[in-house]
Amino acid sequence: MPSHVSILPIEFLDALSAQLNGAQGQQLLRLPHPRTGVPSLFLPYPQQQTGSTTTWSILEVQMVSPPNERSWFLEEGQVLEDGRLLIMTPIDPSFLLIPFLRSIQLADGSPGTFRPLEDLFEEALPKLLELAEANASAKDPSASLSRRDLEMFCSLACMKNAMKNVCEVKEITPDIVVYRYSQSQLVEYLRKKVSRLSQPEVVESSRTLIRGLAKDGLMDDGKEHLLTPARTRAACDLLSQYLPQDIHAALIASYDFTSLDAHLKQIKDELAALSASAAAMSADKKTGKAKAKDDPGDKKRKNQKGSHGVEKLKKANTKGMAKISTFFQKPKA
Repeated sequence: MPSHVSILPIEFLDALSAQLNGAQGQQLLRLPHPRTGVPSLFLPYPQQQTGSTTTWSILEVQMVSPPNERSWFLEEGQVLEDGRLLIMTPIDPSFLLIPFLRSIQLADGSPGTFRPLEDLFEEALPKLLELAEANASAKDPSASLSRRDLEMFCSLACMKNAMKNVCEVKEITPDIVVYRYSQSQLVEYLRKKVSRLSQPEVVESSRTLIRGLAKDGLMDDGKEHLLTPARTRAACDLLSQYLPQDIHAALIASYDFTSLDAHLKQIKDELAALSASAAAMSADKKTGKAKAKDDPGDKKRKNQKGSHGVEKLKKANTKGMAKISTFFQKPKA
């Protein structure tokens, strides 16, 4: 069995320990990525068990490959030849529901009718399988989906709980609940995530976000009024990694970034002006060098002023003095 160095939540280690003691094991699922639709790996695991009820969570599984061949040196002198790093991070099941529900959205964009959960997925699964099959190739079998993985995801309790975040919900009877996908409901749920992610203590914990704000001049004195919308925009950009482009655009449009956009445009215009000025100066230098190269060297030397002694001899009175050529004439017979 291949071994990998991994980064994963402590709760997952607890679940693995429970698995070794006889609990239900975990199995990787290949599901459409919420942003790209490309089949990607996810891992559901039982995070908590209360009596007969099990709370499930889902991890996104990603492999980080170094640019060059590397190995891991482990304890007791053990060397792991595969230098890749496996990273497992929690993902909100609400994001994973987006490809399922959008696959059965009406072509005209209308909301459609309320339907039971089973009916929604019964229609969505064949469409997702057909789309994955059309995009898959013989050289890349990982681009395909399996019905078993999709059905297993649809059976998870965490998925059912997440439906209320992306759908309008009506309870007909205690046993009959119907759902209808709603982009406005999804955007409202995303705004709650943005509100949490844009808190100063959350943003300041990320060096990447702080560098981005500083690069745009938003950490300077006098720009405090722009920090709140800047943090909000940064949170929206983080969520965009798991959102289709149109949903991300709808999320951005739900905020007023007028003042922030004006500031960023000013920064962009100033950089463009500096770039144009630098290009003009570079062009002038090249032109000056070209002209200097074309001028004859003799002309240059003629225009140069002689030394002080030479200039003084030029002004001396030579009247009555014999020319130097007379000293080289033949003597007269």
